[in-house]
Amino acid sequence: MDPKVVADTLWVLVTAMLVFFMNLGFACVESGFCRAKNAVNILSKNFIVFACSTVGFWMLGFGVMFGDGSPLLGLQGLWLLHGADNSPAVAQAYQGVYSSLNWTGVPLLAKFFFQLVFCGTAATIVSGAVAERIKYFSFIVFSLLLTAVIYPVVGHWIWGGGWLAQKGFLDFAGSTQVHSIGGWAALAGVLTLGPRIGKYNKDGSANAIPGHNLSLGLIGCFVLWLGWFGFNPGSTMAADVEAISRICITTNMAAAMAMLSSTVAATLLLGKPDLGMTINGCLAGLVAITAPCAFVSVESSAIIGLLAGIIVVYSVILFDKARIDDPVGALSVHLVNGVFGTLCVGLFAESKWTPAHTSGLFFGGGAQQLVTQIIGVVSAGAAVFAMSLIGWAVIKALMGVRVSAQEEIEGLDIGEHGNSCYPDFVTRKTIPLTMEYSVGVGQPAKS
Repeated sequence: MDPKVVADTLWVLVTAMLVFFMNLGFACVESGFCRAKNAVNILSKNFIVFACSTVGFWMLGFGVMFGDGSPLLGLQGLWLLHGADNSPAVAQAYQGVYSSLNWTGVPLLAKFFFQLVFCGTAATIVSGAVAERIKYFSFIVFSLLLTAVIYPVVGHWIWGGGWLAQKGFLDFAGSTQVHSIGGWAALAGVLTLGPRIGKYNKDGSANAIPGHNLSLGLIGCFVLWLGWFGFNPGSTMAADVEAISRICITTNMAAAMAMLSSTVAATLLLGKPDLGMTINGCLAGLVAITAPCAFVSVESSAIIGLLAGIIVVYSVILFDKARIDDPVGALSVHLVNGVFGTLCVGLFAESKWTPAHTSGLFFGGGAQQLVTQIIGVVSAGAAVFAMSLIGWAVIKALMGVRVSAQEEIEGLDIGEHGNSCYPDFVTRKTIPLTMEYSVGVGQPAKS
């Protein structure tokens, strides 16, 4: 077997495993940023969503996204049963039905697994934005819809050889294809659900609802940061040592600069450095650099990260002012900075790394690539948001999407799952009003 195919395949599979590990990061960040009474529910959603992604993407999504067909839709290769690609690693007897993936010579199933974990990432983004009030099984149904239909349809346009790819739209590792798609689907869910009880006052002001465990949130951020070194460099789908080295550095630089700028911005706006804002700043930098990571210099990545960290802080505040309740800041991190990162390709890209395309606006290429990026952002956003709104509306009509007020107040862990993440914790509200704890012994005594 060709040594290059072996090396490329190992690289693709290992980086895909890193991206798979990001599911743990999302679970930790989201559960840490939400209240203890909903921790089991959030962990469970982040756990089962990858099973939904696997089934949905295998049954329909991969063929719709990468199968040969029209500029709008893939029509071949459903269920991975109809043929294979023409890479050197597969039998020559099969006819190619995934022409958009023929540029990489790794085996078909390696390509499938790598694309699957990206699809799973888009699906798990939704979980955080709709946290603390969504019905568990309604979330599962939407996750299947997203991974089998919504994500793949737009994915065909961008990565599957569809009309956006033909126009020259560039999104190297998925600022739009993964993060903004997850963000637009999440926004549709948030608008369908409405805000959590007690989040907003009658005068429109917002009440802070702190997460129960920032330690867990920070652990999750580190896991995601590590996973991004699979996410971005792995998208080369080849062990190209020069490319993957540079992409690792542009990825890391954007994250570091965004952490610093978000910390400063939060301090100036809120009075003190907020750890939650710093965590989201790191993630915002990573999201923003995902599309341009292979097309920009290290210096440009630093600027992109710096701006992303500022953007995410202002975005969180603006969503609150608009009464759009996002418990973990997923919309600000993934949707807003996914859009920003995609546009950065049209601003900072350099033709020495994109020989088939012009440079960005800041490097003498004019506005051509930026206009293409804007078209891609708007069309992908409109399509995903519309399909998601329809999907949420149908689910709401058939099975409902929001838990009862009593269940929301008591916590989804008990109402939806019948257990607690922290069963040894006793809160004041669980104690009858006629009883109180004796000092020092922890035993109830009559008042």
